[in-house]
Amino acid sequence: MKNKIYLIALLSISSLISSCSSDDDLDYQNDFENSKKAWVDFKGSSNNSYKYVTLGGSVFTTYGWETTIVVSNGVIIERDFRYTSGAENFIPVDQLEWTENENEINSSEHKYTSASPALTLDEIYDKAKQEWLIKRKDKTTYFESENNGLISTCGYTEKDCLDDCFVGIIIKSIEAL
Repeated sequence: MKNKIYLIALLSISSLISSCSSDDDLDYQNDFENSKKAWVDFKGSSNNSYKYVTLGGSVFTTYGWETTIVVSNGVIIERDFRYTSGAENFIPVDQLEWTENENEINSSEHKYTSASPALTLDEIYDKAKQEWLIKRKDKTTYFESENNGLISTCGYTEKDCLDDCFVGIIIKSIEAL
């Protein structure tokens, strides 16, 4: 009888421990998992070929920008960048927009620009889980999936930060090729 009680206690504790996972350390855990499932479905239906557009901007400079990443069969083949408005008075004309082809992506020529880094959506979902959605006491976390269930906003800001503090990604659109 004593052994049965120990066995039941051991099984109860084991199941309690196994039900706790590191995923519980994510903000928006359920929303993220649902979006990840939508991504897996989209990836399959699009043959892992798609393009997405990210948005950026600055309160200080009052202008914004867009970066378009094109992925074919899981490989990034193009990155386009352009300032969307207001930058023409501050940025040299030859830097207002540019395109990198497959062998030029993330080249040193465009290393220090406002362009989003060239990442696949697989890499974005990994960053979301490993960096952007981790629960932190001193941060406010954001997650939205307004691109047919796929990530649209994911990241965080410092709670006491006033301007230009967002760390993460804002995706305007995602389309199959």
